[in-house]
Amino acid sequence: MPLLDLQAVEARYGPVRALNGVTLAVDEGEIVAVLGANGAGKTTTLRAVSGAVRRSGRIELAGRPLPRSPDAVARLGVAHVPEGRGTFAELTVEDNLRLGAYTRRGDIDDDYARVLGLFRVLRERRGQQAGTLSGGEQQMLALARALMQRPRLLLLDEPSLGLAPLVVAEIFGIVRKLNAEEGLSVLLVEQNARIALDTAMRAYVLEVGRVAVEGASGELRENESVRRSYLGY
Repeated sequence: MPLLDLQAVEARYGPVRALNGVTLAVDEGEIVAVLGANGAGKTTTLRAVSGAVRRSGRIELAGRPLPRSPDAVARLGVAHVPEGRGTFAELTVEDNLRLGAYTRRGDIDDDYARVLGLFRVLRERRGQQAGTLSGGEQQMLALARALMQRPRLLLLDEPSLGLAPLVVAEIFGIVRKLNAEEGLSVLLVEQNARIALDTAMRAYVLEVGRVAVEGASGELRENESVRRSYLGY
């Protein structure tokens, strides 16, 4: 049984259909990438999982239907890092991190220390307003805040967008580390197909709201249409 299972999922923004029968799965401890051109439905797929868009079809987490409320989905252990980061700009780094654990009960000090150990630049900035951080630091804060949930599944939307290569490498290195050492499952939307395929075990390519190609990352690197459209060779 997959951890996350989408079957024939459709979603609309008003009269516009963004997803047209998407079927995909993420196994426990797996990183799965969703690739595609702008407007293909990648971000909407994550929003459908997290309950942030009206949808039909079946979405299950560990064999149970996911609710349609973002708060209820988060309480089941699904953390969503949206495109654009979505940090609370006027709050400090520390306050943002502690708010990330709002779905949990009990002491979170160990988790706070844990994420500051993963993102050392945030340790230095913990009293600073989030809105004054660099773009890369804000992306790290958004990811660290999601990790404060101790999620079972991480939804990660365009983490490399607008960031310098060294920052991107650091962020993806942390994602790989969490997957390898803690078994964190990840559904990753990423425009940079090279780094996505280097990180993920499997990938799906969306075209106009449908799954056009799917397979192991190594197989997709050798797929001529994927290479030409997304890898540039």
